[in-house]
Amino acid sequence: MPRPFPPGSLKGSEFIALAALMMSIFALSVDIAIPALNEIGKNLHSRTDNTTQYIISVLVLGMAAGQVFFGPLSDSIGRKPSIIIGLVIFIIGSIITLISTDLSTMLVGRFLQGLGAAGPRIVTIAIVRDQYSGVSMARIMSVIITVFILGPIVAPFIGQGIIILTTWRVIFVFLLILGIIVLTWFAIRQKETLQKSERHPFKIKTICLGIRETCSNQTALGYIIASGCAFGTLFGYITSAEQIFTELYSVGIYFPFYFSSLALAVGVATLSNSRLINRFKMRSLCHYATLFQTILSIAFVFFYLNYSEHPPLFSLMIYLAAMFFCLGILFGNLNALAMEPLGHIAGIAASVIGSMGLFIAILFGTIIGQMFNGTVMPLLIGMAILSSSTMLAIAWANKTSHS
Repeated sequence: MPRPFPPGSLKGSEFIALAALMMSIFALSVDIAIPALNEIGKNLHSRTDNTTQYIISVLVLGMAAGQVFFGPLSDSIGRKPSIIIGLVIFIIGSIITLISTDLSTMLVGRFLQGLGAAGPRIVTIAIVRDQYSGVSMARIMSVIITVFILGPIVAPFIGQGIIILTTWRVIFVFLLILGIIVLTWFAIRQKETLQKSERHPFKIKTICLGIRETCSNQTALGYIIASGCAFGTLFGYITSAEQIFTELYSVGIYFPFYFSSLALAVGVATLSNSRLINRFKMRSLCHYATLFQTILSIAFVFFYLNYSEHPPLFSLMIYLAAMFFCLGILFGNLNALAMEPLGHIAGIAASVIGSMGLFIAILFGTIIGQMFNGTVMPLLIGMAILSSSTMLAIAWANKTSHS
């Protein structure tokens, strides 16, 4: 049954649109810049093409840092002030990226963009939870996530279109304007959903205790490591995708079609997951998905060795689509399994699990990206290693849960 709405609260389609947009800011910030990485690197005098990958990595690093902070902050000062703080930080970061004249300044701006985007990305879920429960909450979240998935599909086309028509700086003008629009819309239309009587003091000690308890639980830690390794394959691909498609396969302005088709595979799997978990247990789904990824990755490495240069593009696309479909299955299930033994500290645990998983993912993803050597082999080997590591981490986590 729905919870009482604060007077004047947004409802229906306007709330869904605003919530989906707030959650999508981070994904849009990642993918809209990918088609422009080469041009940005040249303009900002990046030492190598691989160095330019940090424009993506640092943004995700900011998100990982902010994720563990904004959840507890919103429980203390309220949902609305927390999101406003996040959006203001995002806008400041967007201004810095827009006026940057060197890569170091760009990276500072990108970190702030990621840090700020964590606010609306995390706290929006809390707002939904404040106002809905049970079936109503599930229905609202499913619509929001469906719209949210469209972000990574559409963003590369926007970025590529901007590059064709004008300069890369307009990408950050776009993000700046988006941040201002969302901030204005949210500040004027959305009411506070967390009553003062339900708030808790913000304490760093609480976060530290949450981190300690999470890390001391083998089941939770195992699934966090699994989640980090699984998404490390995604970030390894994202950081090197522009170089692979434009340098190795010379797809040119058609890059967004290839990139977004793979994002579509993740989206289809994510939407299919709710039906699959009605037929299979989450642990079984995760086991079979990672087993398939591991076997496929190792097989494709040996397939690649048959070619003196690069495997055919169509074969690479089929391989990546299958890998990312499995990743879409893992997307929510690994986090849900990590949360199972931590229900008594669900709020802080969700922040810690998400943040730690992102830190692990961006570490491994950056390593894969920085190993790019003009071939797809570093990506393929990285995916094979991380897929097998994900499977081993799940097995380790299940040792405790089955005992």
